[in-house]
Amino acid sequence: MSRNLVLMLIVAVLFLPFVPLLVWSVAEGWYFPQLVPQQWTGANWAAVVSPGSRVLQGFLQSLAIAALSTALALVVGLPAGRALGLMQFPGKGAIKLALLLPIIVSPLATLMGIQFVLIRLGLSGTLAGVVLVHLLPTIPYMTLVLSSVFANFDTGYETQARSLGASPAQVLWRVTLPLIAPGIVVGALFAFLISWNEFLLTFFVGGGRVLTLPMILFTSLQGGNQGLTAAIAVTSVIPALIFLLFSSRALQDDAAIGGLGDV
Repeated sequence: MSRNLVLMLIVAVLFLPFVPLLVWSVAEGWYFPQLVPQQWTGANWAAVVSPGSRVLQGFLQSLAIAALSTALALVVGLPAGRALGLMQFPGKGAIKLALLLPIIVSPLATLMGIQFVLIRLGLSGTLAGVVLVHLLPTIPYMTLVLSSVFANFDTGYETQARSLGASPAQVLWRVTLPLIAPGIVVGALFAFLISWNEFLLTFFVGGGRVLTLPMILFTSLQGGNQGLTAAIAVTSVIPALIFLLFSSRALQDDAAIGGLGDV
């Protein structure tokens, strides 16, 4: 069996659960024992994409929150990952354990204290507050991924660039970042997906005033409109799928360039 055929089978199995959602999103009632719906409708998708709809508002806010959380996690995770990957210092293991705590421990264990601080700062129920609380799970993933990348990073390239007259900023943009680009892509993928699908932190800190797509999806599930719920569920997968395909293509291109460099 060829490699392409195996990949196609894997993709088919992974996307098989989304087929009923796609059917439900355009079906006007789909009842047993019907194999396919007898009536079709575009009303559910019209409600999703119509200007001013809550779904579109939640989609845009989720996109903004996930993008900002990913960018801020990268700003924090890049120097932190470099320090953990390249340097040896007392307490390094304790710091790595502390980074894992937000992932291991339930968010409810620390959420009340975080919310109290955000209330005192006037950030509870705001977009900025939600972005900040999303850093709680995204920064550890970004930092740990980049620390693994920097653990295998050869600083000799940076030393050679500096000896040739490059400034620190030029070394960062033209040497360091291109070499660790695959790690940045993987870390950004994790951070984006975590922030995009986050519900609990958004619900408590947003206070119902910051609408995201997971919150709208949860509300729709309570309403019992299966067609609209299916359309929202499919919509929630699209940005993550695009990001995943983009990341996969970027990693493949980087691997191809690396292979040419080895030749």
